[in-house]
Amino acid sequence: MQSNIFQVERQIRIADVGDAGAIAAVLYEAFCEFEPLYTAEGFAATTPKSEQIVERMSEGPVWVALVEGEIVGTVSVVLKRETLYVRGMAVLPRTRGTRLGKLLMKQVEQYAGEKGCKRLFLSTTPFLERAIRLYARFGFIRTPERPHDLFGTPLFTMEKMLE
Repeated sequence: MQSNIFQVERQIRIADVGDAGAIAAVLYEAFCEFEPLYTAEGFAATTPKSEQIVERMSEGPVWVALVEGEIVGTVSVVLKRETLYVRGMAVLPRTRGTRLGKLLMKQVEQYAGEKGCKRLFLSTTPFLERAIRLYARFGFIRTPERPHDLFGTPLFTMEKMLE
């Protein structure tokens, strides 16, 4: 898929409850190669089951990235006053490097602008280097803000101030 993904139809849309299973599968597949670096509890929190995805949908929007109709990426957010918390960002390993993460982040920023947010923030693990590079390209910087771990898995927070 990677060699011709730029020529195929790519789309970002809001997820619905029927997408929960596919979203859970994307999260699991995107993070399973890193599972040995997580604690069991940290990995479970990073790869929620479809029931937990449905719960997240009640906390804020969840988007999916599709290639030719197949869900291959996701991101969700939670609005906290003028701040937007970004979570559950993932694309399938076979679609990495195809700018789907960039499209998902643009969707998050558009939503933040619509809601009048002044700040975006997220937590990530130090071993997710590709994701960290994406966030940095979008203007996120590391902060000393908590949490510093997810059930024993190291974390750090990144933020981006909006105009």
